[in-house]
Formats: sequence, structure tokens, C-alpha cells
Amino acid sequence: MQVFQEINALLSNQNPFVCYVKPNENVWNLLVQQSDEIIDFIDQTGFVFMPFYEGKQVVIPFEGNKFSQGNLEKLEQKSAESFTSESNQKEAFENLVSKGVSSIQQGEFDKVVLSRKIVLKEQISIVDTFQNLISTYPTAFRYLFFHPKIGLWMGATPEQLVKINQNQFETVALAGTQLYSEIVIWATKEIEEQQFVTDYIVTKVKDKVNNLIVSDAKTVKAGNLAHLKSFISGELTPDFQANDLIKALHPTPAVCGLPKEKAIDFILKNEGYNRKYYAGFLGEYNKDNQTDLFVNLRCLEVENDVVHIYVGCGITKDSNPEKEFIETENKSMTMRNILVSK
Repeated sequence: MQVFQEINALLSNQNPFVCYVKPNENVWNLLVQQSDEIIDFIDQTGFVFMPFYEGKQVVIPFEGNKFSQGNLEKLEQKSAESFTSESNQKEAFENLVSKGVSSIQQGEFDKVVLSRKIVLKEQISIVDTFQNLISTYPTAFRYLFFHPKIGLWMGATPEQLVKINQNQFETVALAGTQLYSEIVIWATKEIEEQQFVTDYIVTKVKDKVNNLIVSDAKTVKAGNLAHLKSFISGELTPDFQANDLIKALHPTPAVCGLPKEKAIDFILKNEGYNRKYYAGFLGEYNKDNQTDLFVNLRCLEVENDVVHIYVGCGITKDSNPEKEFIETENKSMTMRNILVSK
């Protein structure tokens, strides 16, 4: 398909670009930057790529750059490889989770989201892997982002940060994870975890927006996983606009914890690596008066001949370190199952 040939050429020429497909849609969007400078996001219309906490806040503006769209044809599923990770991280991650649980039990915070980076020393075919990602996860926001000064990222995220149309907005509270089955039963731990996220979002926006509506939590499928999800919607007021809402929401407790500042402090001091753009957010900002942003989960980064897969899970007082490690392994399969070797 023409768009994938173009992506190959852009990668060869080291041109900054993003290609993305929205959830439940069959349209590819390709935005190509005409220079290789890093453009800092201020408030301009464009595709934004934001870090979790520290790092460059990047935008590829729609204005002055080449934007094209087209319909996806049926994609041939490429044969995926089963790569093994560089080292066994089980003990280190379980120790990290134990430390998090201990801090919660001592009253330092209520919840913390802890993550790890899985290192695969393999060369992958970027375009073939991206094709697999698009066809395998039709309900996710699927993207491939490249900038020679930032790096190459791709992902299939199930989590909307916020959607804004004129002054109407909607967001979700997504938390709790288990392998999907026909009958999904949620433990108290997951129900509480999801309620934390819902309550946080409502607290952040209830006095600043009009007509706030919060749905009951429902089970949703994302790849081979199930999550609990509530929808939250309302109207922006003239003195509380899109950027204010985004700043109030990010990072949500679904990617850091609660209280937010204490959880982030624990993450920065104890995770032992830089999340970069994992658990940040990305998407269209103020395109045709609409903003459509997603949390950067279920993602990978390609750095030279190494693939980094980023995975995390929410820790509460009832967390079991081994079960949390298994949850990260399950989440890693979203990306591992689509990798095509070079």
C-alpha cells in the first residue's frame, strides 16, 4: 500500500512524521514535518507527543506541513517473532512492588503505578510490525511516530485522555486489568483502583465545567486484556479551556497514582529508568476545533538495534508482587505478539 512505501522512504530520509489510525476507524492519517527541528508545543494546532513527566513537549503542526489521508485496505498479517527479553526482571520488579505496597501501608500514598522497560535485542521491520499493529488492534488508537532527535515510537493504546468538540468534552477512567474471558469477575482491589481514577478526575474538573456526567464502570476488552472503564463528560466554561483541562488531567492516577505528587516522587526515585514518552499522551490538538488525545500505553520504542517495551500496573495496599509482575508480562504481549524481525 502506498502509505507504507511512503513511511519507508520517510524513515530512510530521517524525516519527522506521524502516521495514525483512530479507534474503530479504517482511515490512515499521515503528517510529515518539512524540517527536522524539534518544535516545542505551546498551544498550536498539530499532532502533539508529550512525555510522562520530564522531556521535550513536541508538536508537529498541521500548518505548513504535509497532511494526507486514505482508506486502509485489508492488511496481510505478517509472521510475528517470539523474542526473549535480555534479562529476567522478575525479582527487581517484585522488589519494587513490595516497596510500593509498604509505602502505601505506611500511609505515604493510596496508590502508585509502577512500570518497567523490557529490553529486546532484536532488529524489527518497522513497517511490517506497524501493519500487524494496525490490523491486530482495531479498537485502539494506533500510531507510528518518528523524529530523528526524539526517536521512534509505536503503540496501540486503549485509553483516551480527552476528546473535545467545541466546548463539549469526554474522558475516561480506565484501570484494573486481567486476561479477557467470557466471564470477567473483578476483585475489590481492581474495583477500588478504578474508583480512585474516577474520583480523581471528577475532583479535578467538577467545579470548573458544566453538566458533568459520570457513567458506571463497565468491562471493556483491549487486545487479550479486560479493563474497567467509566465515561466522564461535560461542557468547558469560557474560563476553563482545552489546555486547562489537559493540564488538570495529565498525568492521571491511571499512570502515576494518588495523591499524584507523592506517587510521582516515588516513581522518579524508585523505578530506576526514564519513562520518556511512555504514559505521556499524544494525538490531534485543536484540529478543526476538535482535540483527540490518548494516553501512550501499550507502546514500544526502537533505539538502534534494541526494542524497548514499556509496561506498568497499578499498586494498592492489596497488591501481590508476583501477580503484578504477571500482569506486566500479559500487557507486554500486546506489543510482543506483533513484532516482525528484519
